[in-house]
Amino acid sequence: MQRAYTENACRERLAWENCVLVPSAAMRRRHFLTISCATLGGVLVYSLDRKVSLLRPDEKNKDKILRIPLRFFDEAESLLVAAAVSRIFPSDDSGPGAKEAGVVIYIDRQLAGPYGSDRYRYTQGPFEDAPAEFGYQGKATPREIYREGLKGLKGVDHLSADDQDAALEKIETSVFFSLLRQHTIEGMFCDPIHGGNADMVGWQLIGFPGPRLNNYDEIEKYYGQVFRPKPASLREVSGHSVSAGEDEK
Repeated sequence: MQRAYTENACRERLAWENCVLVPSAAMRRRHFLTISCATLGGVLVYSLDRKVSLLRPDEKNKDKILRIPLRFFDEAESLLVAAAVSRIFPSDDSGPGAKEAGVVIYIDRQLAGPYGSDRYRYTQGPFEDAPAEFGYQGKATPREIYREGLKGLKGVDHLSADDQDAALEKIETSVFFSLLRQHTIEGMFCDPIHGGNADMVGWQLIGFPGPRLNNYDEIEKYYGQVFRPKPASLREVSGHSVSAGEDEK
């Protein structure tokens, strides 16, 4: 059995070093993820206007509480997802993982948008258990799959790393785990505009420079040398505001 997560790699601290603050206009009840700055090594905060700032815990703000608005999950659900994705893509000596990249925020935003409601997928019958190469053929939407799947992970955020791995092993053949793993990878390496890959930590991890349009200016300057440009997001490359698909009304 191939495991998408490793043993003893998850840090036991609650670390949301990269969080996206985005309110939901359609929420009937607003849920927040509440964390203390004292538990973090640093918090990368995206404000409501999508500008980024780094909040470092010090004597002045060590007792500061961050309330991160959630679009789809409630706070308990977000903690379950955060615990699970931190085992699928853990942080270790080689670099940051899903917690540092803000993967739970990426998933929350995707499920709250058109993707979560299956707006663009054919959703009429027949619904069958088709071969894997045909993709998911079920009736449930991603939102419904998550809500049902998280019931089986209740309390996993309070378990040790080994016990969390064991809990994930029990569901790794399910549609829910397949989605969770897929979304973890997407959240690690997406453009930051989608809520994950905060501070482009995923791109830095693999050496991806971002959606650069060309390297014309660097050809002569770095001729014959190894060229490793600093990653740049789509918004930085384009030079203007770019809207994410999950922000569609």
